[in-house]
Amino acid sequence: MIQDLPPQLPDVVVTAARLPPAAGDAAFSVIRLDPDRLDRATRLDEALATVPAVSLFRRTSSLAANPTTQGISLRSIAPSGAGRTLVTLDGVPLNDPFGGWVIWSQVAPESLSGLDIIRGAGAGPYGAGALTGVIQLRERDQSGGALDLSGGEYGGQRLAAATTLSAGRFALTGTVQRELSDGYVPVRGPAAGAVDTPLDLATLSGALRADVALDDATALSLRASAWEEDRGSGLAGARSSASGQSYAATLARTPSAGRIGWRAQVWRRESDFANTSVAVAAGRATTTPANDQFATPAEGWGANVALRRVAVAVGGGRLEWELGADARFNEGETRELFRFMAGAFTRDRVAGGETSVIGAYGEGSWTRGPWLVAGGLRLDGWENADGRRLERDRATGLATLDETDPDRSGEVVSARLAARRDLGGGFAGRAAAYSGFRPATLNELHRPFRVGNDLTEANAGLVPETLQGVEGGLAWDGEASTVGVTVFWNRIEDAIVNVTIGAGPGTFPRAGFVPAGGVLRQRQNAGTIEATGIEATATHRIGDRLSFDAALSLTDAEVDGGTSAAQLTGLRPAQAPEWAVSAGAEWRATDRLGLIVRVRHEGDRFEDDLNSRVLEAATTVDGRAEYTIRDGVLVYLAADNLFDAEVAVSETGDGVEGYGPPRTVRAGLSLRW
Repeated sequence: MIQDLPPQLPDVVVTAARLPPAAGDAAFSVIRLDPDRLDRATRLDEALATVPAVSLFRRTSSLAANPTTQGISLRSIAPSGAGRTLVTLDGVPLNDPFGGWVIWSQVAPESLSGLDIIRGAGAGPYGAGALTGVIQLRERDQSGGALDLSGGEYGGQRLAAATTLSAGRFALTGTVQRELSDGYVPVRGPAAGAVDTPLDLATLSGALRADVALDDATALSLRASAWEEDRGSGLAGARSSASGQSYAATLARTPSAGRIGWRAQVWRRESDFANTSVAVAAGRATTTPANDQFATPAEGWGANVALRRVAVAVGGGRLEWELGADARFNEGETRELFRFMAGAFTRDRVAGGETSVIGAYGEGSWTRGPWLVAGGLRLDGWENADGRRLERDRATGLATLDETDPDRSGEVVSARLAARRDLGGGFAGRAAAYSGFRPATLNELHRPFRVGNDLTEANAGLVPETLQGVEGGLAWDGEASTVGVTVFWNRIEDAIVNVTIGAGPGTFPRAGFVPAGGVLRQRQNAGTIEATGIEATATHRIGDRLSFDAALSLTDAEVDGGTSAAQLTGLRPAQAPEWAVSAGAEWRATDRLGLIVRVRHEGDRFEDDLNSRVLEAATTVDGRAEYTIRDGVLVYLAADNLFDAEVAVSETGDGVEGYGPPRTVRAGLSLRW
């Protein structure tokens, strides 16, 4: 049999299945981190922290932070352990299905081609969780690879590698990251006792993505990843661990003139978390087990679809619109042992439930001459269901607390509208208004927790917190310099806050005994938070050898606790600094030698909702020297917290402070091909 051979297929560039950034995003407050900033970071959240007011719940990075404090927030409106920012990787949420936080060790900076930070509440394609904005990560899809190998003080060791291999219409991208650290002791000086131990760490993560170009505009991507980490909590007998895996399938067609683009995506995430906590005796001489959260199995899954069209608008100009829908479902529970007496835990607890959000949106932008106008409208339905909390006496098996929470549901409408105009001479002005919402996580709804002698109760009655905001900005882009200034006003209603409701020593309903020096808090929808702020950025280059960048954030945030938490009225939200400043300089001393220095200053912040525990202002300086051996091969020497500043990150009820990392020197080898 003789068959006609098909004509030779044209060369196709294989990329990940994704829609390109929307044209309308340029009308909002967007910060793009370049590959150099990512390449020099050992952890993704540390790269993000170079942007003022972008931080985890506490000052310390994920190198030492408990997973429950790794939630990230944009702007210093009201940081939260669950995070008030949605983080996505090529459209798939990375926020934990149980707690909302992000396990940052699951993503190696080497695996990314870039990221965008969009500040302000997210409507349109971002949906639930983007209360203060969204961080969009883009995974690498260009042929080549990167390898980073380093070692340093406190037993620090790190290996990270990422590469993309292409063959015809197929491409395979793989990433692996391994990090070890003996850690540092967070409590220092005379306050430290025998119970204070290092924050050791061991992480391992990996991802694999297969891309297939079905034609010159359509691609299919299949991705799988897994991660695990184990870490000390700084106290004898207290540790935590986290693990999980995720799977995603994406089919996308790039839009062009006369052709509708689209994306269809399904994903699933599974996670687990374990955490032991202890009570600390006077003088910090001994600890006693207080809680053993031995498992927190959780699952999250979802799907999203989008249609996008680019066309010539009536009257000229460029019109881009997008219609879409998405759904997210989470379920999980905490399994714990507690009430340690006579050398054993006497009670056990199972608590958890389900949450879901289903929404649809329309988004569009119009560009003509110097004008860009963009906006969107979104409708979401949320539900908290099957909430339960069962506590039993381990000796008798009888229930000491058996609660079934009523299902709750509702609808939220959110929107955004912005306009940007080029003013000539390199100047551009913009203005925006927006709203958004964040439903409570399963962690906030159902899991009580303990840190040292401080206890925090869950609250199954929480409703979503919402945000409304307006902002305006002016930017100038010159030949060698850029300057940008943004002024904003935001208001969070039904803010989810940990509210102090009692002090130890004493026994309280549901919570049990609170030791001396400890407090009892409960998560509550505590009134409103208003924040007015200004953000500014600037860059300047002197020839090809020297460049500078600087940024600042000034935020005046205040709580109005209303009738439910009147004691908070007039106070600043916990963990919200008023000032944050970042600056850096890079000098190419020779063709082979580069020197980089970065300075970060943050004003004081309060440890607690009552503003009774002050974490003083702190300034840190990081330095790095790079020497290029040949193209794609360099060695480096880096010093974090070069002048060994004491950065307070926590304070107990009896005044014992915990600190961030001391000066840490590391050396490494970096390969790019």
